[in-house]
Amino acid sequence: MPGDNGLAEGRWLWRRLYVFANSALAWLVLDGVIAAAPAAAGPGLARDLMGLLGLLGVLYLVAPTAQQLLAGLPGLRSGHGERP
Repeated sequence: MPGDNGLAEGRWLWRRLYVFANSALAWLVLDGVIAAAPAAAGPGLARDLMGLLGLLGVLYLVAPTAQQLLAGLPGLRSGHGERP
């Protein structure tokens, strides 16, 4: 795929679509929550949302890709029946 620099992430179209769909859903939910919340809850709501955004950013950067998860599956299966 042009522009992916040979990295596996550039070839995961489903991941891009999943992130886009979840982002759109999150914006809609956030809009509803902010509209329903009283004005006094604004600072606490903003703090919690910033924490959630930070957590999601860390998970996105640290979490393994689907390709890495699939590569690790044979190791889990082979070590399942062994006893020390």
